[in-house]
Amino acid sequence: MERFNYILNDENYIYYLQRNKSLEKGRKFCKHNLKHFLDVARIAQAINLEENLGFEKEIIYTTAILHDIGKSFQYENGTPHEIASSEIATEFLEKYEFSKEEIDVIKQGILGHRDKKSEGFSNLIYKADKLSRLCLTCKAKNECNWSDEKKNSRIYY
Repeated sequence: MERFNYILNDENYIYYLQRNKSLEKGRKFCKHNLKHFLDVARIAQAINLEENLGFEKEIIYTTAILHDIGKSFQYENGTPHEIASSEIATEFLEKYEFSKEEIDVIKQGILGHRDKKSEGFSNLIYKADKLSRLCLTCKAKNECNWSDEKKNSRIYY
C-alpha cells in the first residue's frame, strides 16, 4: 500500500481533491471526496475477498481514490469525469512506478466504473461505487435523478 499512500499525500492529488470540493460546495447530492473514495475502496475489497476475485488490495484502493478525481472537469467544461480521472491517474501511476499491466487494470476500472455492463475489475469498481451511496439517509433523495430502483435503501457492506 506504499504507492497508494504516496498518491494520497501527493500535493497534486490534494490539489485535485480541493478542486472537487470547491466545485461541489453547496451541492446537496453525493460528493466526490476522499470519504466516498475510501468507501468505494473498502466495499470493493470486501466484495473481492467474499467472492475470491483475487485482485490486489493496493490496485483496488488506488483505483478507488482515482476513479472520480477528475469530477471537477465535468463540472467545469463537460469532460466526462471517467475520462478526466483516467488522464489524471496516469500522472500518478507513472510517477509512483506502477507497472504497465497495473496501469492498464486501474485505468480500465476508472473508465468502466459508470458502465452497468462492465465486466471483471471494472464491474467490481462499478458495484462498489453504487453500493457506497447512502441513499437511505440522504436529505436530497427525492430530488436525486437516480431511479427508486437504483437508490440504496439497504446496507450490504
